Amino acid sequence: MIVPKLHPSDQKGYPSDQKGHPSIEGKFILAIIVTCRIINRGATPFKIITNFIKLLIMKKIVFVFLLRLAVVQVSQAQEKNKFRVGLDAGYAMPDGGGGLLLAIEPKYNIADNMNVGLRIESAAMAKNIGPTEADLTTSVSYSGTFDYYFNSGSSSFAPFVGGGVGYSTLGNLSSTVEIEGIQASAELEVDGKFGGLLRAGFEVGKFRLAATYNLIGATEFAPGAEVKNSYFGISLGFYLGGGKWKK
Repeated sequence: MIVPKLHPSDQKGYPSDQKGHPSIEGKFILAIIVTCRIINRGATPFKIITNFIKLLIMKKIVFVFLLRLAVVQVSQAQEKNKFRVGLDAGYAMPDGGGGLLLAIEPKYNIADNMNVGLRIESAAMAKNIGPTEADLTTSVSYSGTFDYYFNSGSSSFAPFVGGGVGYSTLGNLSSTVEIEGIQASAELEVDGKFGGLLRAGFEVGKFRLAATYNLIGATEFAPGAEVKNSYFGISLGFYLGGGKWKK
């Protein structure tokens, strides 16, 4: 549909100033008519008015949403005394095996570029018992952590190094072997261990990539024979709260 272009000389019946140009009220009325002609084709006057009201409401909703989003982004700069919660997932690599890890880590910013937290990590891995790979087992660790960020607030890229100490509950190890055509299974009870972690990585905006070495004491199941519980992890995640790095 072609919308006719309205000129001041054609605007009879609408408010105008002394020079013949449409007044503010006239322009507003013309804007309503033109807008309604564009979004309504062959609609009744009642339908036209209803659609126009809906258009105004939608514009207001979008404007308020964008305004609030801008305010949040500005006010959420990474800073001291802010809380944040990190969620991570990745790959765990023990000695001779592999598995998956999941972690949640609430943290508190003690400075603009330092924070402390409590990391709760669960790793499902297949470890080696001597020359034999054991069945999948799960460990859960609880560690107090500290991270230092090399960022002054001028960039959204923030490299970091950190560490922590804590306690790990270790799942029992079981394995099935075949000897002369006969399958035999054995289970090794494993006690929890104290340990620590060292990590490094970087954050970009709200996302985080980290390489972590989890140091956990070995389990001895026979004189001179042990199972290594330490593992290396690569994780990718994001965090909520605490703000963004770039101020």
